[in-house]
Amino acid sequence: MDTHSRYDESPDPFAPAGPLREDLPAPINWNLLTGEEADYEWHDLDRWVRWLKDSHGLPPSVVPPFYYLHDELVWELSALHTHWLSCYHPTASPSAPISWRRDFDDARRRLRDWVALCGTRLDRDRPTRITAWPDETPLPQAPEVEIPDRDRHFEDFVRADVLRRQRIETLTTGSPPE
Repeated sequence: MDTHSRYDESPDPFAPAGPLREDLPAPINWNLLTGEEADYEWHDLDRWVRWLKDSHGLPPSVVPPFYYLHDELVWELSALHTHWLSCYHPTASPSAPISWRRDFDDARRRLRDWVALCGTRLDRDRPTRITAWPDETPLPQAPEVEIPDRDRHFEDFVRADVLRRQRIETLTTGSPPE
């Protein structure tokens, strides 16, 4: 897997840092990634989300720093990222970027709704509250916690997710991933 990001400190954020992908990007099913795939995809998504936030001046009410803790935000941003990659791919139609811009406008509205529902903030976070249906046991509501070092927290989160996925791989294959 290519370890270069398309958004690493490049003066042109649209210029890939590594070689261009010859194939079109595929949607990412976060439920099915291996540990190695997840490590790459988390970092690639995070670099793109930071670029998106900065290049468009998006406030935390649209793209919060702790988006990675909320599945609803990960799936939305990941879909938007894949769509961006497809629309700005060298083989895309010249009109594809305007399609992305229109879809980005719709996604910003959904992101605001997701952020309002999940309760994440600029310097603190709490898990998205889940409503119990009749006959379900209500889940305890976790409190909001302050997260002073976002980058360290993200790296710890990714490391824990990769290890969790690797344990699953070991259980299903009988041997640890390479």
